[in-house]
Amino acid sequence: MCGIVGLFLKDPALEPELGRLTAGMLATMSDRGPDSAGFAVYGAGEAGQIKLTLRGPSASSIEGTAAEVESAFPGAHATLHDTHAVVAVPDQDVARLEEWLARERPDTEIVGRGHRMEIFKEVGLPEKVAERFGLSGMRGTHAIGHTRMATESAVTTDGAHPYSTGQDQCLVHNGSLSNHNNLRRSLRREGLEFETENDTEVAAGYLSWRMREGLSLGDALKVSLDDLDGFYTFVVGTENGFGVLRDGIACKPAVMAETDQYVAFGSEYRVLANLPGIENARVWEPEPATVYFWER
Repeated sequence: MCGIVGLFLKDPALEPELGRLTAGMLATMSDRGPDSAGFAVYGAGEAGQIKLTLRGPSASSIEGTAAEVESAFPGAHATLHDTHAVVAVPDQDVARLEEWLARERPDTEIVGRGHRMEIFKEVGLPEKVAERFGLSGMRGTHAIGHTRMATESAVTTDGAHPYSTGQDQCLVHNGSLSNHNNLRRSLRREGLEFETENDTEVAAGYLSWRMREGLSLGDALKVSLDDLDGFYTFVVGTENGFGVLRDGIACKPAVMAETDQYVAFGSEYRVLANLPGIENARVWEPEPATVYFWER
């Protein structure tokens, strides 16, 4: 079943509230996905640096990894969030750090990379997952989140969303793709790598591949309607943008709201009910096979 939330801020005055508002939306979706949860936050970035979000097998393990990274890479700075660490390094050190992690810390996974994007996900009730990572205290321009009910696979952190296969790009998904195995094989031939068997990771990889080929996110979403077979609702994030797409049947629930201050998405209206100014928002159900995209 699963639940999706998304919040894109037009008004910079709301940026300090992004984490708190997103945490409330995520908690509201607990009964649509009590098994695990995750979210991506687009916060501040620094020119010439890339942030890698690392996930370790435990909080103590990732703390040790972060300390070793800072020792081995003098330009690195790590911020701890429970089982995750966000490591900022100069652009030129990224490839070397990835090689170092694969060699020295093979139990540590890179769940996201980008100038502004940070991704966090774990098994547990969405409200508790948000608390573990300190979501309410995070600020930024936009965020997307997902609550998972594992109906077709095991309850694991690897199965939790969001998925990212490109810099500052990530995706959450409600639904199921029927051709993800064939598509995964094709994308591997294009040089993409996948960490899980989850169909959502394939959808994220597909969009990254299309954008690598020169398409905008909006155009990549449009052509995905021809190549992705199944039923789905996608909410995607890029460094400066936020997009929504439902398949041609649109059997999964979705509702959106827009004001002068923000655009918000939820699997149900109750996700949006406590947002500021919601009583004056334009509220609608996104149309099937229609790309919605905002950028700032």
